[in-house]
Amino acid sequence: MKPQQNVNHVSVAPLRNVTAFLKLADTLIQRNLNLPGLGVFYGFSGLGKTVAANYVRNSHGAYLVEIRDHWTRKAFVEGLLNALFVQSPRGTISQMMGQATRILGDDPSRLLIIDEADKLVDKNMIELVRDIHEEAQVPIILAGEELLPQKLERSERTHNRVLEWVMAELCDLDDAQALAGLFCPNAKVSDDLLQEIIDKGQGRARRVVTTLNAVSDQVRNQALAEIDLATYAGAYSTGRVSPRYASKRAR
Repeated sequence: MKPQQNVNHVSVAPLRNVTAFLKLADTLIQRNLNLPGLGVFYGFSGLGKTVAANYVRNSHGAYLVEIRDHWTRKAFVEGLLNALFVQSPRGTISQMMGQATRILGDDPSRLLIIDEADKLVDKNMIELVRDIHEEAQVPIILAGEELLPQKLERSERTHNRVLEWVMAELCDLDDAQALAGLFCPNAKVSDDLLQEIIDKGQGRARRVVTTLNAVSDQVRNQALAEIDLATYAGAYSTGRVSPRYASKRAR
């Protein structure tokens, strides 16, 4: 059973990291089959890696597994089979791995995305991914935090099978303009305000989005046709705890 493709080109802005994830996916899918099929997309939290992964899942009909902190080896294989639309997977780890690789091998051009993949390395489970790659020969993107490349060095056999490494980038003005078009479609958000939002949010797309949501509230409540740095009266998402909240926690 193939996943339903539901591409929403309106709710996802064409950010640089979405474009980079798409390019990585296409590189792996279209690679010469004599080449390894692992790709790594890594970077700091809040840069939109998961948003990009979900976009590519929809646009390419890819399988997507998001690793959880509490997962064991068995839970990982069960989660993988759930992503492959297997209801109530059962059996030993070996039996379920065999089932997963057979399903993936039936369509070797379909991409598998594993988000939060650094957790697999931390739990000494990354070799399961290498086994999947070796047996099914499917393209696989490992998405994770900024230290994922260094962590993968612990598993030389997996590290050696990475065809391409792509680092997620900080949000720039073009990204912020695209996001402003989503959050404030009927108002012009000035570049000076957008640059301030980027600077205060340290280029993290998640923080930019949070501040733009506050901007959209002011635009809507005041029926503004445009808004700039001088007229914006809301807060900025900076990632820092406000002094008031910090003092409450200290009590």
